[in-house]
Amino acid sequence: MMLPTELRHAALAALAEPDPVAKCEAVRGLRAIAAHIDTAAVLAEPAGIPGRPVRPDLVDPHQLSTRGVHTPERRAILLHALAHIEFNAINLALDAIWRFADMPADYYTDWLKVAEEEVFHYGLLTAYLSDMGIAYGDFPAHDGLWRMTARTCGDVLARMALVPRTLEARGLDASPPIRAKLAQAGDLRAAEILDVVLRDEIGHVAIGNRWYRYLCAQRGLDPLAEYEVLALRYEAPILRGPFNVPARRAAGFTEEELAALVKRAGTGPLPPRAPSAFAAEVSPPGP
Repeated sequence: MMLPTELRHAALAALAEPDPVAKCEAVRGLRAIAAHIDTAAVLAEPAGIPGRPVRPDLVDPHQLSTRGVHTPERRAILLHALAHIEFNAINLALDAIWRFADMPADYYTDWLKVAEEEVFHYGLLTAYLSDMGIAYGDFPAHDGLWRMTARTCGDVLARMALVPRTLEARGLDASPPIRAKLAQAGDLRAAEILDVVLRDEIGHVAIGNRWYRYLCAQRGLDPLAEYEVLALRYEAPILRGPFNVPARRAAGFTEEELAALVKRAGTGPLPPRAPSAFAAEVSPPGP
């Protein structure tokens, strides 16, 4: 596909592309125009976004099969669900680029980096599924991640609070137990893919933290108190433990935020700091 030569217009064109292969190729092409950003442009939302293929069928989460790991079919269903999450994550990163004007240039290049890494994750998972004889779309999926993306389309602060810092951060908690089950079942290749995804997702959540705090500072808001307001206003899910506290610390959540998280979930006291399970904890950079 021919992309515009300005980043935000091109991100919108990539978002509208329904074919996953073409969408991923479009995202790879954005890096060449990353220096050309019209931060002030207010772009009109076209019909039909996000672009996505006819399949998978999108159903209520309760209609989905129970995901296990002890048979090839169950592992395929699980890995397909993860691929679907990554495909949606490509779309939400592109949406963060085109939709919100008047942010610093670093905001847009941060979300371009996220989009590129989500494309990489999607490629890893779909390549492995292909080796199993499965294509993306062969199993039904649900649309929870995009629903919150759409719900927060009117406010970049709400988007940063409730998509990367809430729904994507949930992946930090979910990845280690899934990875352990895959390894226990002998699927070491899938476990290695999960290691890559978790490593990169820590950085994605850190980007959400960076820009959430930037926006709170701009608006004179307390990040901890404002999160409670936004979670209630937009009906964000109440997260349940256990939480991957080392990964959340690495993604830049403060001790106060983590304490509020575990208190809200009723999972007991916050575990003390210890040497991280990750090679290097990263703090979100300043605004």
